[in-house]
Amino acid sequence: MLDIITIGSTTRDIFLISNAFKIQKSANSPTGLMECVPFGNKIEIEKAVYTTGGGGTNAAATFASLGFKTGVVTRIGDDSSARDVLDDLKKFKVKTNLISQVRGGDTALGVQLSALNGERSVLVNRGVSSDFTDADIPWKALKSDWIYMTSLAGNLALVHKIVRHAKKNGIKAAFNPGSGELAKGLKGLQPIIKDLTVLNLNSEEAQKLAGTKSASIKELFTKIAVKDLTVIITDGPKGAYAHLNGTTWFARPRCAKAISRTGAGDAFGSGLVAGLMKNMGIDDALRVGMANAESVIQSYGAKIGILDSWPSESTLKKYKIKII
Repeated sequence: MLDIITIGSTTRDIFLISNAFKIQKSANSPTGLMECVPFGNKIEIEKAVYTTGGGGTNAAATFASLGFKTGVVTRIGDDSSARDVLDDLKKFKVKTNLISQVRGGDTALGVQLSALNGERSVLVNRGVSSDFTDADIPWKALKSDWIYMTSLAGNLALVHKIVRHAKKNGIKAAFNPGSGELAKGLKGLQPIIKDLTVLNLNSEEAQKLAGTKSASIKELFTKIAVKDLTVIITDGPKGAYAHLNGTTWFARPRCAKAISRTGAGDAFGSGLVAGLMKNMGIDDALRVGMANAESVIQSYGAKIGILDSWPSESTLKKYKIKII
């Protein structure tokens, strides 16, 4: 039996790195910034990196690299990108027999336009990853100690069915919802949250789920947390928090230089769950998540920097944890 099965998206990722990508302030942008290039010109790029991403396969790569028997449930097409995805997963020793391959379909594609300062914009074609259905889940083969689920393109009914399956079969479930699931709000996710072991969010996602834009971390945990659920809230370079049964831990990063933050959230969440699977306490599990995330952000690509072995005790102790 597998130790863990991840469920979620996969993409063919291309990183284009160029000093010609200029960042400018703009009131017309929802982020306040625009990434600009001269229209009608050929743009020189300094580097191109071809890799794979997607929450489902990024998490699978972490678990397999840390020694767990890992399978992944995802949707790919039958194009050349699908072959690249399968080759990459096999390199990480992830079982690929649970993958749904759509005849004539396009594997999701992400093109990242990365400036040399680490800022980037992402062009996305979600391809067949945009439509997860009941038929894509190999229910009879969904047997493992853990399930780690990322976004299923907003199909909350399917997420709920998977979580019920996990509970019925004694499988621990972790969930990192995407924008489609979060759009249902806390009321829509509560029937799912109560049966999870881990809920993984970044600070913006937590605010969206709680229906607020100004709540403190403690207020967010008060709104979201339920008994025996470990809630994770990451806050980018500021650090990460974990909350369980009234206790909140804060993990401070070591401030590794970030080349690209793509995949950092997947690396953190899967690293933390890997620590829990190893029967670590919340404090050391936070340290594993932080070490994995900081390793990933030092390379272009969500999988290239994933830890290939367990960090030593001395390395983990360099990450400071406090209860707040």
